Amino acid sequence: LEPKWPSAFWDDWMRHPEQRRNRACIRPEISRTLTFGRQGVSLGQFYDKYLRYIKLNTEFVPFTKLDLSYLGEQVYREYFEKEVYGAPVVSYEDVKQGQLTGSGPFRLQYSSKDSFKVLAKNLGIMDDLKSGVPRTGYRGVVSFFSRGRRIYMAPPPGWTQYDPTWS
Repeated sequence: LEPKWPSAFWDDWMRHPEQRRNRACIRPEISRTLTFGRQGVSLGQFYDKYLRYIKLNTEFVPFTKLDLSYLGEQVYREYFEKEVYGAPVVSYEDVKQGQLTGSGPFRLQYSSKDSFKVLAKNLGIMDDLKSGVPRTGYRGVVSFFSRGRRIYMAPPPGWTQYDPTWS
């Protein structure tokens, strides 16, 4: 990888189809890197608004002693789709005004590149797409918390693949 590794924006580069090769991180919203300051992967562009809030886990987890079979691709995908698409659909207004009833999770559905970008921007979520892949997205779904409740910003049921023209 070294000869083709970019000098900046490697996190965007990783979302391109040539690198991704239909692979995905099942919890992309959990950071696996640490930003040391403004002069990082995005040349300081997103540091103040987003990146400075990233915290790494400080508690030891004995992963080698845990049964992680539920993280296998098919098992996890079925669980994830049931979790996301079994969640009640809510509107942007419900989320923004804090009018959600129950503990969640909830689903906020987008139907196009433009609706994704408008929802993300209005909710303070990074709205960039690279080859159709939203930042922190898994199978088109971006998970976030609003007033302590998990919200899945998701494409319609039946989603099958990223649209590389969404950038």
